[in-house]
Amino acid sequence: MNSIGTTILQMLKNEINEVDYQRYIKQLKFNIQESRSDLAVFNVPNPLIANWIRTKYADKISHLFEIKTGIKSTVTISVGITKTKPSSSNITIPQQHVGERPPLALLNPSYTFNNFVVGGSNNFAYVASKNVSEKPGIVYNPLFIYGGVGLGKTHLMQAVGNVMQAAGKIVIYTSVEQFLNDFVRHLHNNTMERFKDKYRKCDLLLIDDIQFLSGKNQIQEEFFHTFEALRNENKQIIITSDKHPKKIAGLEERLKSRFEWGLVADIQPPELETKIEIIHKKCEISRVKLDRDVINYVATIIENNTREIEGILSKLNAYSQLMGVDINIEFARNVLKEQIAEKRLNITIDTIVDIVSKELNVKASEIRSKSRNSGIVYARRVAIYLSRNLTPNSMPQLAHYFGMKDHTAVSHTMKKIHEMMKNDEDFKVKVDELSNKISVMTME
Repeated sequence: MNSIGTTILQMLKNEINEVDYQRYIKQLKFNIQESRSDLAVFNVPNPLIANWIRTKYADKISHLFEIKTGIKSTVTISVGITKTKPSSSNITIPQQHVGERPPLALLNPSYTFNNFVVGGSNNFAYVASKNVSEKPGIVYNPLFIYGGVGLGKTHLMQAVGNVMQAAGKIVIYTSVEQFLNDFVRHLHNNTMERFKDKYRKCDLLLIDDIQFLSGKNQIQEEFFHTFEALRNENKQIIITSDKHPKKIAGLEERLKSRFEWGLVADIQPPELETKIEIIHKKCEISRVKLDRDVINYVATIIENNTREIEGILSKLNAYSQLMGVDINIEFARNVLKEQIAEKRLNITIDTIVDIVSKELNVKASEIRSKSRNSGIVYARRVAIYLSRNLTPNSMPQLAHYFGMKDHTAVSHTMKKIHEMMKNDEDFKVKVDELSNKISVMTME
């Protein structure tokens, strides 16, 4: 008889592609000794695989556990070798006993303040979270962090949780979906007191994706009372969302107002320099070696979701190991061709000029003018270079469009841009990023 973990992995195999299963999922080993009814622990041989599976399949595995056992299990992927006991085939996950202390919150140990890359786009949220970790329940309660997917909201939230849990505090980390499932299960089992004990007697409540409370009136009512109970006891609450509380449709006004009682902090998409630093940090954590050219290249092809980075590093490392070659810029371009928006059939010179004008803060008409203003000349050169690389237009056609004498003027501009890119790394990275941004925007 298979253990529950083996059964779940077999279920997962039937729902995912064979490549992912053979390359990554097959390396998962279920840790029976450390698992519980609400916690499923798996071991893998290295951090890279662990990060990749956490990002792509942890939620799916958790869902399969709930389907099979009726219990919403949190899934943790740890690095190490699983020690098995003899005759363990009949071992099942033990049930949690009534009245026992809530288990430690399953927080990602790599989500710390030291591992968070701070830039202009996230500095406010970072400082606010740091202050909350130092004075929980006193400053910014609740702390409401909002922003797009993969920008670091959960990282900051769990960084606070890791600090407080290390200090011996009771931390609860959950999503709205899990909160709802817990509520329904305890309501069905007539064990609502246990539900209230879990969520209202902690020192820190971390709740992800609060926007999914939208339209769920009964669970909004329960969350409102949970919120009130915690705040009245000066217990810290941290909430994340993809939008400002005022913009969450279907959310009760009393909840919206309470979410703004403390501090609302947003995280914006990272600027290029921050993306480069994030990649450096991820390389350190995952122990993947990339040179400067590859790191800069990866920074230009990812958009706003920095979670893409872990997947990209995993892909580069896996291909490098399978093919037995080092990761250089040519190798990276080939492996990541799906990420760089190769389909450029819809790109026109007008589109390029419009985007360049907005990015470089000049008028589109000025780019096509005869102006010798240095800023306009700079923008014009970039537009010509991108038009030559991203469209099928010939140099005579480009010369006609930009009002130049003939194709030799375009050739001179191309040589000038190539020279600037060769001598100025920052300029090269910015042009590459702009190129990929144009490709992605024209595909949407």
